[in-house]
Amino acid sequence: MFADRAKIFIRSGKGGDGHVSFRRELYVPNGGPDGGDGGRGGDVIFEVDEGLNTLQDYRHRRKYAAKDGEQGGKRRCHGKDAEDIVLKVPEGTVVKEAESGKVIADMSGDNRRQVILKGGRGGLGNQHFATSTMQIPKYAQPGQPSQELWVNLELKVIADVGLVGFPNVGKSTFLSRVTNAQPKIANYHFTTLNPNLGVVDLPDGRGFVIADIPGLIEGASEGVGLGHEFLRHIERTKLMIHVVDAAGTEGRDPVDDIYKINAELKAYNADIANRPQVIAANKIDAIYSDPENDPIKRLKDEFEPQGYKVFPISGVTGEGLNELLYYVSDQLKDLDAAPIVFEQEYFPEDELIYVDLPYTVEKEDGMYVVEGPKIEKMLGYTNLDSEKGFAFFQKFLKDTGILKELEDAGIEEGDTVRMYGLQFDYYK
Repeated sequence: MFADRAKIFIRSGKGGDGHVSFRRELYVPNGGPDGGDGGRGGDVIFEVDEGLNTLQDYRHRRKYAAKDGEQGGKRRCHGKDAEDIVLKVPEGTVVKEAESGKVIADMSGDNRRQVILKGGRGGLGNQHFATSTMQIPKYAQPGQPSQELWVNLELKVIADVGLVGFPNVGKSTFLSRVTNAQPKIANYHFTTLNPNLGVVDLPDGRGFVIADIPGLIEGASEGVGLGHEFLRHIERTKLMIHVVDAAGTEGRDPVDDIYKINAELKAYNADIANRPQVIAANKIDAIYSDPENDPIKRLKDEFEPQGYKVFPISGVTGEGLNELLYYVSDQLKDLDAAPIVFEQEYFPEDELIYVDLPYTVEKEDGMYVVEGPKIEKMLGYTNLDSEKGFAFFQKFLKDTGILKELEDAGIEEGDTVRMYGLQFDYYK
């Protein structure tokens, strides 16, 4: 079965702890600290694999975790960095945070590889904490904690043109006539249960990718039938060919059909409904000649004043197909050639830092010491050397109540604050 959705749990690796040790050598009775740093935890990385076209692998295994970094050792030995875990996905996969539904990454276009969760930074060994007043530090920094998330993977096909319409209007037959695709064709509703992609090759290199989106029905935008399963694949298309049964072979009115499908598109995503659309009035080979009730004239009179060009075609005989394809190709030339890519809305390194973890504020040797896993996590994922990083650090101190707690403890301007490996003077 074609798998275009999956929900998985991902976890980066924890950083290795720093080590506490002291030099013990002959003739060196009071050796200094020589504890090594911990290794970096593994990242969780998503990467496009051109050989994949479904998310089937993620239906069988749901949890993926990178390895933790190795602890530091004696004699300044650095712990080994952990290997990253690389998850291969087909092009067009969108990674979303499961609870909010916000986009973390869209694996399409130029984005072929993206770090989703960063591994924890290794903790500093006690060699880094020696000062003139503390020559035998018995403290080493723990490794930064891992990050973890439940994410939804959604595969949204990448095509220039999408075929939409009710079931059994001839979309699969149309696709098989104009492309190299060979979809399953039969006179049953929902014969097509998976999106079919094909490439239209026109002279002068004017080809484009077309997707047969399985037949929609009323209520599809609300999930009736297989609505959402199908509609997500229209989201990247730049233009739609709306295939309609002009002959009314199943007793439906073609004008009414178009209004119903467009209402479903609008209910699902108004932006999609506003994209360019061309009407392919199919099955003209089955229309009985009746000058007083010409369905092609009815379609043109109804929709061409609204800006929808109507092309009478026959997927069976091939009549009218060239005119339609050349028109679509000309329309695509005037549209943005860049693929539709969903912008990132959820940034794990920012969102996951505000975990409700405890911290302490104490005064030791005339210095204010702030410690706790919340502080370590913040320091591990913030670059304090950059202006943006330092502004984030200041906001963190204020938002978490640390500044207020320091003031309540009696801190004054010029007093020193220590947070693990970071030391600074306090000024308002």
